[in-house]
Amino acid sequence: MTAAGAGGVARPLAAAEATSCLQGGRLRFRLGARGTDGRPLRGRVVVTDEVSGEVRLKAALAGVTRWDLDVPAHWPSSLYRASFHDERPERSAPERDAEHEVWFVVRAARPGAGSGILVSVPFATWRAYHRAGQPGRGLYYAEQPDRAVRARLDAPGGGPPPERWEEPLLRWLPRAGYPVEYCSGFDLDDRSFAQALARYRLLVVNGHDEYWSAGMRDSVEEFARRGGNLAFFAANTAWWQIRIEDEPDGGRSMVCHREAAADPVTATDPRRATVEWSGSPVERPENGMTGVSFRHGAGAWGDGMAVIGRESYTVRFADHWVFAGTGLADGDGFARGSLGYETDAAELDWSAGVPRATGRDGTPRSFAVLATADLRHWRRYGQGGWATMGVFRLGAGTVFNAATINWGRALGDPVVDRITRNVLDRLGGAAPAPRWHTVGRADGVRALAACEGLLFAVAADGTTLLHREPSDQNLPWTPCPQAAGQASAPRIRCLTAPREAAGPIPLALLAVTEDDRLLVRDPVPGPAPWTPVGRTPPGTAALAMCDGTLFAVTPYDDTLHHRPATDPDAPWRPLCGAAGATTLTVLGGRLHATTPTGLTTRPPTTTPDPPFTPTTPFPPTRTLTAHTGHLLSTTPTGHLLTHPTG
Repeated sequence: MTAAGAGGVARPLAAAEATSCLQGGRLRFRLGARGTDGRPLRGRVVVTDEVSGEVRLKAALAGVTRWDLDVPAHWPSSLYRASFHDERPERSAPERDAEHEVWFVVRAARPGAGSGILVSVPFATWRAYHRAGQPGRGLYYAEQPDRAVRARLDAPGGGPPPERWEEPLLRWLPRAGYPVEYCSGFDLDDRSFAQALARYRLLVVNGHDEYWSAGMRDSVEEFARRGGNLAFFAANTAWWQIRIEDEPDGGRSMVCHREAAADPVTATDPRRATVEWSGSPVERPENGMTGVSFRHGAGAWGDGMAVIGRESYTVRFADHWVFAGTGLADGDGFARGSLGYETDAAELDWSAGVPRATGRDGTPRSFAVLATADLRHWRRYGQGGWATMGVFRLGAGTVFNAATINWGRALGDPVVDRITRNVLDRLGGAAPAPRWHTVGRADGVRALAACEGLLFAVAADGTTLLHREPSDQNLPWTPCPQAAGQASAPRIRCLTAPREAAGPIPLALLAVTEDDRLLVRDPVPGPAPWTPVGRTPPGTAALAMCDGTLFAVTPYDDTLHHRPATDPDAPWRPLCGAAGATTLTVLGGRLHATTPTGLTTRPPTTTPDPPFTPTTPFPPTRTLTAHTGHLLSTTPTGHLLTHPTG
C-alpha cells in the first residue's frame, strides 16, 4: 500500500511496533496499512542516525510486508530514522506528514553507563500533529468537530513536524562534547522504565513536548523528588493530558478528547480526563513540574512566526550560577532569536523591584526568576504574554527551564552556549555539584538571622537593621526604621533568634553588641526598640539559642559557652572547644557552625561531649542562619547563599 508524498509522488507506508528499543534488541516494522493485506514492498530501507547524520544500514526488501531490525549492540543510543523506498528515486527534502519514514530511539542497554544525561524525544507531540487538519486523522485542530480524539501509536508517520524544533540541540550536544543517551517520551509512561530512569542524573526535555500522560508526569516528578534533575530547553510543555489505551487488536493509542464532557473517563476518574493539565477537573498545573506554563506565555503562529528572530531575554539575576562565565549583568539583553514560536511563563509580581513568582498559578515557592521577556505585543500574531526563565527545587532535585521552544536554534550565540553548558555541567555532570547557590546580594552584611518568615541582617555600618524575604529570588534588602525615642542604634556584632517559641521564651531577635551586651527586639520589619537582657562572654562573635539554652562562640580562645536563656543573671560557662567556628546557628535541633574547613555540628547539650563534628565542605562564610530546613550564609564576596541540608 502506498501514500502520496511531496509533489504527489506515491510512497510506501511503514510503521513500527514501538517508538524505542534497546541496543541489541529487535524492532518490528509493518509495511502496508493495518487491517489490509498490503502490497508487498520491493525496494530498500535506509536507517540513519539522525543525531550524527551517519547512515547505519542499507538493506534490500524483496517483496515483504514485515521487516525486523536487529539493532546491533554497538549502535549508540540515539534518535534514528528508517526510510522505506520502492524503485523510484528518493527525495532528499523532508516531507510533511511523511508516512514512508519511521522514527525511533535506541535506548542504552546499560542505562547511565555512558552518560548521566538522558534526552527524551517528544513522540507524543509528533504523533498529535501528524495529519493536522485532516478529518478523523489528526488530533488537530483543537476546535474542529471532526478531528480525531485517538491516534494509533503504531500507525504510519508520526515523525517530527517540518519545523523540527528538537533537532538543533540534538545536533549540538555531540559537537559540544556531551555524550547523552535517549529515550522516547512514551517510555516515561512505562512504570518498568523507572529503574532505568533512576540511573541518570539529568533528564532533558527539548523543543516542543506538549502532550503528557499522568504516567509520564508521575515518573518524572518522582525522579526529581528522589534527587534527579530536570532541564527543560522547551516550552508549551505538558499542556495537554493524554491517556495511553490498549486497542482490541493488541495495538495502543494515545487519546486526547480536549473536553471533559466528551471524555467518558471524566465520570469515573476525573484526574485522568484528557484536558489541559491546569484545567478542570484535573487541576494539576504543569507549573508544579516545569515551574512555568504556556497559560502566561506567548505564541506567534503562521506568518507571525517571523517575529521570533527579533526578541531577546533580559537578565534578572546575573549572580545566579546559570549565568556563570557569561559576563552578563542585570538588565542586559541576551539570547536574541531564541524566543518562540511558543514560550512559557510564570505569573510575576514586580513590587519588590525584581520579578518574583506569585505562586498563584501553581509555580513552586522556590522558583527563582532568572530572565524575562515581555512578549505582550505578540497578541497581534497569536497570543501575547511573557517568557520566564527560571530554576526551582522539586524534592531533592533541581529543575531548570529555558521556557522557549526555540532555544536550540540560538546555540550559536556564545551566551546561549555557555548557559546550556552551565546547566548540563551542574545538573548532569559526573562530579557532584555544589548544593549551595546564590539567592541574592549581601554586600557588607556583618550579622544574619531568620525569624517569623523574614531574614534580618545588620549592614556594613554595624547599626542599620535590614530585612527581606528568605526567597530564592534575588530580592533587595530594606532598612528597618529606627524606633522612636531611641537616641542611637546599637553597634551589632552578631544576630540570632530562637529556633522556635517555647514556654516563656517568645520569638525575637537577639543581638550581641560590640561591647558584648545582649539585646532583644521584636522580629518585625517596622520600628521596634532594642532592649538589654544581660551580657555575653567578651569577644562573642556568634550566638545561637536552642532548647532554652543560649550558646556563644568566642573565636579568640576557640570556646563554646552556654547559659540558660530565661535567666539573664546566670553566668556563662565554658562548654567545649569550638573547633575553629566563626558562625553558629540551629537547624533540625542541632547546633551548626562554619569553620575554615567546612561545616560542623553537635547536639545542643550542656555537656562537653559530643564535640563539634565535621559534616561537609562549605563555601567561605561571614554569617550563618537557618530557615525552613535550609542554611543561609553570606560570603566575603557579598553573596547570600542557600544550602539545603539532608
